[in-house]
Order: sequence, then C-alpha cells, then structure tokens
Amino acid sequence: MPELKPRKTLFNPELKRRGIYLLPSLFTTAALFFGFFAIVQAIQGDFEKAAAAIFIAMIMDGLDGRVARLTHTQSAFGAEYDSLSDMVCFGVAPALVIYEWALLGISRPGWIAAFIYCAGAALRLARFNTTLEVMDKRYFQGLPSPAAAALVVGFVWAMMAQGVSGAEVRWLAAFITVFAGLSMVSSVRFYSFKDINLKKSVPFVVVLAMVLLFALFSSPYAAEILFGLFCVYGLSGYAQALLRLPQKKNPPPAEDTPPV
Repeated sequence: MPELKPRKTLFNPELKRRGIYLLPSLFTTAALFFGFFAIVQAIQGDFEKAAAAIFIAMIMDGLDGRVARLTHTQSAFGAEYDSLSDMVCFGVAPALVIYEWALLGISRPGWIAAFIYCAGAALRLARFNTTLEVMDKRYFQGLPSPAAAALVVGFVWAMMAQGVSGAEVRWLAAFITVFAGLSMVSSVRFYSFKDINLKKSVPFVVVLAMVLLFALFSSPYAAEILFGLFCVYGLSGYAQALLRLPQKKNPPPAEDTPPV
C-alpha cells in the first residue's frame, strides 16, 4: 500500500515554519514602499511628507532585522533584499529630496553633491555586506546610511518647520549632503548601540530619559530636535577619533625583554 502524504492544511506545522519567513520581508517591503513614496512626494514638491516617509522607512528597516532574529528566519535573500531596499530608502530618496528642495537652484554643484551622497550610500552598503563577519559589532565603520538619510532629510524638515526655504540655505544644504555622503565611506567608527541588552534591567534614569525623549518628540520643535540628535550622532564619530589621536601618537612603551 503506497504511503499517504500528509495533507497541506493551514495547520500544517511545516507550512507555518516556511510562512514565517514572510515576516521580515514584509517589513522590508514596507520600508521600500515608504522610500518610494518619499521619492514621489519629493517630485510633487511635498517635502514634509517625503521627510516623514523616510523616517518611517527607518523604523521599518530597524524592525525587519529584529523580527528575523526573533523568529530565526535570517536568510541570504533577506539580507540582499534589505540592502536593495536601503539603497532606495536611504540612498536615492534622500538625495532626490535634498536636490529638489535646495540643490536644484545651484545647477551642476547641486547634482554633484546629491550624486556624492547617493554613491556614498551605495559604497557604504557594499562595504557593510562584505565586512559583516569581521567587523566589531559595537561600532559601524562609516556613518550608517539610515543616520545619513536622517541627517539630510532632517535638515530639510527642520528648515521647513522654521519657515526657511531651500533657496536660502542652498550651500549649507550642499555641505550637509556632501558631509553625509563622505562620512558613510569614511573609516570613522560610530557607536552601533547593538551591545545594549533590552532584556536586562536598566537604571531608573534611563527610563526617565526615554520619557523625556518622547515628550520632546511630541513638542512643536520635534523636527529641530530630531535633526539636532542626528547632528550630534554624525559628529560623535569624529569626536571619538580626535580623542584617540593622542593615544596613537604616544603608544605605550614596549616592555624590555630579558636577555636569553
């Protein structure tokens, strides 16, 4: 008598195990959607919606990796899909937003600045994928592309909240765009926050700081605060590099080895 194969029902555990791989891909797709939405809004001239969409894409991008780790559904496909989504959300979209908002008015230097940012994001993602296994998990080598995107579109959002037009700050916008693009391909280390264990108990002051942070984001100056935070993060790597310079110039003396 031939062996009967199990029916493929909704309660088949094998199907459930395979279907759960969709979860991280759904978050990646959501991030890609908001990145594309930001591009469409930038073309239509609605830069506030474009900036907000990129920040939402950042949240979705942060969730897809966590979902994959929690459900043990990491895969090579998911890693490649995430990188392609990041290139759209944090490479192409911010470059187009800042170009349409401010850099369009300075012709060739404007699109060159936008291209430097876009190329920097592509190189940053390629280097991250090839050095993932050997890098120190506590630090990023170069500014992460989501942080660079937040720096660029956060500037747009903050200036618009203050009633400043792109034409008034064109060259400052170009400087920030080039700074973010070159920081992504630099060798400067930026803290990754990956060594923070959320499962362990934290001091009360940490909880108080989180409450204060949420209160600040709900204030009328949320855009300015968000931009200021990413400015601090974007400069933190350079500050740490400067602090390490005296240690490199004055290495500890080598111990004298006893004669044999």
